[in-house]
Amino acid sequence: MSRAAVLGSPVAHSLSPVLHRAAYAAMGLDDWSYDAFEVGEDALAGFLGGLDGTWRGLSLTMPLKRVALSLADSVSDLAAKVGGANTLVLREGRRAADNTDVHGIVTALREAGLDGAGSVLVLGGGATAASTLAALSRLGASQVSVAVRSPERAAEAVEVGARFGVSARVVRLDGLDAALPADLVVSTLPGRAADAFAEPVAASGAALFDVVYAPWPTELARAAGAAGGRVVGGFEMLLHQAVRQVALMTGREDVPVAAMRAAGEAELARRAA
Repeated sequence: MSRAAVLGSPVAHSLSPVLHRAAYAAMGLDDWSYDAFEVGEDALAGFLGGLDGTWRGLSLTMPLKRVALSLADSVSDLAAKVGGANTLVLREGRRAADNTDVHGIVTALREAGLDGAGSVLVLGGGATAASTLAALSRLGASQVSVAVRSPERAAEAVEVGARFGVSARVVRLDGLDAALPADLVVSTLPGRAADAFAEPVAASGAALFDVVYAPWPTELARAAGAAGGRVVGGFEMLLHQAVRQVALMTGREDVPVAAMRAAGEAELARRAA
């Protein structure tokens, strides 16, 4: 018996169980299970302390990505530089923290032909923005604009960008025109927070990567697509970070991307209906 799960708060909406279980089924891992647990920041240490030797890995959503670093026995260079781990690999009583969000973003953008975009504008300055700057460094970006409601909200993302050799210019969301046009706009804003910026982004002709995956399409994605821009949704990022997690937790590289994609898309369609 081998166990894995996703932890976070809230966690009920997570697609991770669907994606990981689809992988296990396609890989013939009949003795593997994957569950979801509501765990807050203050409860993570206790949860980890109660795990037995059957556990192989944990996916971590907000608000656990930062605190996980302090509870791990080892931390990958990437997770340390980004300042957050979305993955704990459990082996022989030890916890290894890693970050697969960066891999998910890089792979999603490359699959869409957005490798090496010249000018980039990132909307939002939180943890996902930090992972985005790390990902953009792998795609050759050295200068990026980060749009936030107030400059102090971008401080952490700017610092992370610097660690990866990306210089981030901070602009205000209410002055977005100062950072447009751009070749690529990445929205890390949650829910409908980016609706107000749909018109200027669409008018700029930029390609768009919106990390939201449900409901889809967002107003921002709809507007950018209608204007002829290339649009990538958050599901692709979610899929590919999960693919990397399965590889880390199982120790296998033959992860069935197509089966995971089909299962995730079917679940999103079910929820939308």
